[in-house]
Amino acid sequence: MVDLLPAQCQGWQKVESIALEHFSRAGLKEIRTPIIEQTELFARGIGENTDVVGKEMYNFDDRGGRSCTLRPEGTASVARSIVQHGLLNNGPQRLWYGGPMFRYERPQAGRQRQFHQIGVEFVGLASVMSDAEVISIAWDFLKDVGLNDLTLEINSLGSNEDRSVFKQELKDWLNQRFDLLDEDSQKRVDVNPLRILDSKNNSTKELLFEAPSLNDFLSNKSKTRFEYLQELLNNLKIPYKINNNLVRGLDYYSHTAFEITSDHLGSQATVCGGGRYDGLISELGGPKAPSIGWAIGMERLIILAGEKILQSKSPDVYVIHRGEKAEQLALTITCQLRSFNLSIELDYSGASFSKQFKRADKSRAKWALVIGEDEASKGQLLVKNLRNKQKNDESKEYIFSKKDLHQLIKKLID
Repeated sequence: MVDLLPAQCQGWQKVESIALEHFSRAGLKEIRTPIIEQTELFARGIGENTDVVGKEMYNFDDRGGRSCTLRPEGTASVARSIVQHGLLNNGPQRLWYGGPMFRYERPQAGRQRQFHQIGVEFVGLASVMSDAEVISIAWDFLKDVGLNDLTLEINSLGSNEDRSVFKQELKDWLNQRFDLLDEDSQKRVDVNPLRILDSKNNSTKELLFEAPSLNDFLSNKSKTRFEYLQELLNNLKIPYKINNNLVRGLDYYSHTAFEITSDHLGSQATVCGGGRYDGLISELGGPKAPSIGWAIGMERLIILAGEKILQSKSPDVYVIHRGEKAEQLALTITCQLRSFNLSIELDYSGASFSKQFKRADKSRAKWALVIGEDEASKGQLLVKNLRNKQKNDESKEYIFSKKDLHQLIKKLID
C-alpha cells in the first residue's frame, strides 16, 4: 500500500476529471458503496473457488462476530446496493463508481494491495448494443487520456448451459494430461477448470493450444449474439481480436468477456477488464437483471499515461510582493482574482524581488503580479508577462489601478 503525494494526485485528478466528463456525456450516474462488506457477498457473488475469494481477500471478524471483508472489487458491492435499495424498480441502471479496493497479492508495478478502480455497470440491459456501448465508453475514455497503443480482446463465454457442457469436456481433457500441468492449474482442474485457460505458465499455455475450445460448444443463439457484437464494434471502428482463452477471473461472467491490454505493462498487461454478468443480481436475491460492466485500474492507467499526465497545471498568475501594505493588498487581490476562476499562486517567502521572480518563472505562470510598497501606496498593480522574453518590449509590463479589476482580469484571461 502506498501514499499518493501531491504531485501524483494532480495527475490522478486529471484522469478522474476526464472519466467524469465521459460518464456525464454517456448519462451515467455515480454510486458510492462502503469499502467493507459482509464476506458472504463476495463468496456468493464472485465465487468461492476463485483466487480472489480463496487467496486474496482481507477478511476479519468485527466486534459483533460478523465476518467482514475489505472489498476486492466493485461489481458485487454495486449489485448488493441495487438489490438492497430496489433501484431496478426505477428501470435499468447506468452507473459508475470509483475508489480503493484491496487484495492480498504480491505487490508490483501498477499493482498494490490497496489499489484503485474506476468502473461502469449497466444493470438491467440485455441488448448486445449495451455490450458495444460499454466497450466504446472505455475505449474512448482511454484514448482521451492519451493511450494509443492498446488492444481490445473479446470472447464469448456463452450461456450457463453452454459452459456446463464445455467445463466437463475440458475437465476430462485436462485430467488426461494432469501431470503436464503446472501446480496451480492442477489445483484448479476439479474446482475451476475454466481459469486454467487464462494460465500465465508458459508450458501450460503451450499445452492448451490443443485443448477443446469453448467456441465449439456455443449454442447457435450464443454464436449469433457474439457475431452481432463484432458487427457493432466494426461499425464503431473499434479494432479487436478474438481470444478464445479469455475467461476473466470471476465466476459471475457470461456471454461477452473483454479486456483492453497494453504491451507496456509486462505480465500485468490488462488495463481494463469486464464482461456480462446476467445472473449476479438474481444470485444476490434480486430480480432477473442481465447486466454488463468493466473496471479500470488507476495505478496501471497512470503508468501508461506517463509523465505528461502527471505534470501539474501551471498557475495563471504568480503574485510577488514585499512590505506590509503590499502584503495586505496582495492577499486581497489574490482572493478577488480566484473568484473569477483564475489560478493564482501567492508567494509567502518575503524574499527579494529577484528570488520571487525566479520562483514565478519556475511555476510556469504566464503572468506575474508585482506589488511593492510604492505600488501599494499608490493603489497600483504591476503586471509582467513572464512568457515574453524579448528585451525592451513594452508589451511585457502593464500598470493597473486596484480599482480597475475588470480590466486587469480581461488582460490576464487574454
